[in-house]
Amino acid sequence: MEQFAAASRPRAYPGDLFMETLVHTIRCAIAETEYEVLVFRRPDGSHVAKTFFTPSDVIINDGLSLAEVLDKHQRLLPLAVNSRELLRDARRFS
Repeated sequence: MEQFAAASRPRAYPGDLFMETLVHTIRCAIAETEYEVLVFRRPDGSHVAKTFFTPSDVIINDGLSLAEVLDKHQRLLPLAVNSRELLRDARRFS
């Protein structure tokens, strides 16, 4: 799956309900592919982690702290990747 560089996206999204500030990035390896995880802090102090598969396909998790949201996102990201692979395979064989 294609990844998009964090530098190509703004650090805050004025059209979003929340103004988000990028505070952390990591890369997670799943099945020999690396996925970028961007973690943003919201004005209320909560955090949100996002992985962009495409501009319109994004997995998003939120939490009260950086540690909480990273843990949640890293546990759920493999499921999101696998579900997209299953869907792609199903479409290919139908």
